[in-house]
Amino acid sequence: MIFASASPQDTENFARTLALYARPGMVLLLEGDLGAGKSTFARAFIRALAGGTEDFDIPSPTFSLVQIYDNTRVLVAHVDLYRLSADAEADELGLDELSASHLLLIEWPRAAQKSISPDTLHLQFSGSGETRTIKLTPQGLWQKILTRNAALERFLTSSGIDPQTRHFFEGDASARRYEKVKQGDETRLLMDMPPRVDGPNVKDGKPYAVIAHSAEGLHNVIAVNEQLSAMGYGAPKIFAHDLTHGFALVEDLGSRVYRDMMRSGENMDEPMNAAIAVLADIAQRPWPQTLPPYDIEAQLIEVDLLPVWFHKHVHKSEPPQALRDSFETIWRKLLPETQIANPVWVLRDYHSPNLIWLPERQGLSRVGLIDTQDALLGHPAYDLASLLQDARTDIDFDWADKLYAHYLSLRPGLDQDEFARGYAILGAQRASKILGIFARLNFRDGKPHYLQHMPRVSRYLARNLQHPVLHELKAWYETHMPEALHIGH
Repeated sequence: MIFASASPQDTENFARTLALYARPGMVLLLEGDLGAGKSTFARAFIRALAGGTEDFDIPSPTFSLVQIYDNTRVLVAHVDLYRLSADAEADELGLDELSASHLLLIEWPRAAQKSISPDTLHLQFSGSGETRTIKLTPQGLWQKILTRNAALERFLTSSGIDPQTRHFFEGDASARRYEKVKQGDETRLLMDMPPRVDGPNVKDGKPYAVIAHSAEGLHNVIAVNEQLSAMGYGAPKIFAHDLTHGFALVEDLGSRVYRDMMRSGENMDEPMNAAIAVLADIAQRPWPQTLPPYDIEAQLIEVDLLPVWFHKHVHKSEPPQALRDSFETIWRKLLPETQIANPVWVLRDYHSPNLIWLPERQGLSRVGLIDTQDALLGHPAYDLASLLQDARTDIDFDWADKLYAHYLSLRPGLDQDEFARGYAILGAQRASKILGIFARLNFRDGKPHYLQHMPRVSRYLARNLQHPVLHELKAWYETHMPEALHIGH
């Protein structure tokens, strides 16, 4: 694959495009003569990960050999091996260890010929004057990225959007990504959601995603958003889509994301009360029975992530089958309480990263809703637990209790004891699942930054287990997995 650059600006634009896909563990090898454009590319790539700030300082690593950036969206190690002559000298820099948590951007990589990562992109720079040719040799993820990026740019161009207006917005834990682009004077959200690829069969001849009823692709987004919008909720409009590849241009609901507002210390009373009002309204309306149920098998396959992956995280070994079986036995007694006669739509990711405050709107539409494609039919307490037991942002217990009481006040006639049992069960189910997911993201996927959220989820789990209905589950944790209740203590 060849990229032809007619100017340094073209090279910088290309670097910014590739930076949209940056992840820890990736390696970029930059080769070419002095003045061929390697440093121009490297600086633009790093600056893009720093938010595009022009005054972001990027010193040359020629003499330091390794320049670390820990304040970028993805941690970066900028490496220059020009002064080294052998693999052994390069080994002393600890590049293998760095690649576990950082993206490596290596200039003059001849002294590092061994493979550091399966996800390596080799860029060979040549040319003179303003014109440059960059030969790309991708391996691993980079092969899929370059193919998908070409299709994405065709989609943008056919929709009247200049691909050079792309900016990273969100994406990491899943294959789904978001960017912001310009369409005329309007900002749009670009959703990049490849059709689901099912993994190996894990139970009853079915893969995990099928049992858990994960969204199959973009058509789920369109169907759910259209229904939510028709019912007066703040789901974004969809302006264009490509169902084959999984691209969509979506209404930009702005940057007032609940998570960011909380972290910056804004007063969240009105936004959170509005989010509670949305859930109370959802719980009291009839819903089309067009979605799969959040059934016991889906709940069980999710909660099984705890004994499998958290056990590996703690003990560095596979869990005994008896451990998984005893955990499942307890859950099979508890989960029938969450299977209600008149289920409502449960969005499953109703938490601060997916809620956007829109105070200029009226009523329920003031709460912007994104990442709704995994919605199922289930118990309304699940989304309330998602909101008040936020895995990525601290929700003070006293504040959570006040919001919980506000929810109850909006649902007159509700059997509060029965609802409290469902809330505790589903809160514990969700916390168990998330601890397993975060352990898997670290252990299998090389994403250790998710471990920082475990203490928060551990506190939620321990608090849910105080409900009498969970006495047997609490005993199981105390006996078999006490580490899950005391993370960070």
